[in-house]
Amino acid sequence: MTVFFHEPVMVEEVCYFLLRGEGVYVDATVGGGGHARAILERLGPSSMLVGIDRDEEALDVARKTLAPFASRVRLVHERFSRLRDVLALFGLRRVRGILFDLGVSSWQLERGERGFSFRREGPLDMRMDTSWGKTAFDLLHTLSEDELAELFFRFGEEQYARRIARAIVRYRKKKPITTTTELSELVARVAPRRRIHPATRVFLALRIVVNDELGELERALVQLPELLEEGGRVVVLSYHSLEDRLVKRHFRQSSSLQEVTKKPVFPSPEEVRRNPRARSARLRAAEKVSFLEGRA
Repeated sequence: MTVFFHEPVMVEEVCYFLLRGEGVYVDATVGGGGHARAILERLGPSSMLVGIDRDEEALDVARKTLAPFASRVRLVHERFSRLRDVLALFGLRRVRGILFDLGVSSWQLERGERGFSFRREGPLDMRMDTSWGKTAFDLLHTLSEDELAELFFRFGEEQYARRIARAIVRYRKKKPITTTTELSELVARVAPRRRIHPATRVFLALRIVVNDELGELERALVQLPELLEEGGRVVVLSYHSLEDRLVKRHFRQSSSLQEVTKKPVFPSPEEVRRNPRARSARLRAAEKVSFLEGRA
């Protein structure tokens, strides 16, 4: 049986910025259903929620979490970059609001077999959708030293990217790197001790590339003007600067979206104390404006 506990981040803030009356809402990263449940609890029986996730195990849990609202929920196993196609499945062209929670769930991190955490031993997988795609193991053993260094520097903003890449290439000539702890220990041996674990940014970079997270986000964001009703809103919870910069740039460059949050909204100190994984979260929201209204 799948055991899934993930405390959703900034629930009150998400609902405050996202909900604009009755209608159809999309939770594009439904996970275990925490945000989706909070949204449905605040909406009337005429509203509907479409939940999307590329992790099938997460969807199994979301079905249980959202069972009291089953008649108003549609769950789809898909990447959120295919938003337009998902909505078309239900004859929908536009919706009232869309939520993206871009973080990895506590449940995914704590399951060693998924390979996301440097603290838990498991295979070097890191795929959100385990049914397809290259794994972290594949990248570590096929990319050159230059390519690995670029990956760690660009997607993990890792200061010691070259040193770590060189150590990986040297190590894999002797034997494959097969587990998360093996990689974590290798990185820790060659990178200086810091406030965060030395492997944190390496694991982040690998996860981003394995799942094409920035590409997926970019492809989803460009669909928003077409898919949101006038007055509808999008809320994005991001957890690292690469995602946040991409969201901010898209909101500010779009002629159809008006920023609701001029600066990112952060979780309260009380929430961070209760749920330490919320500490890096930042929320941005934007609203679809009419063509005639334009940008303020």
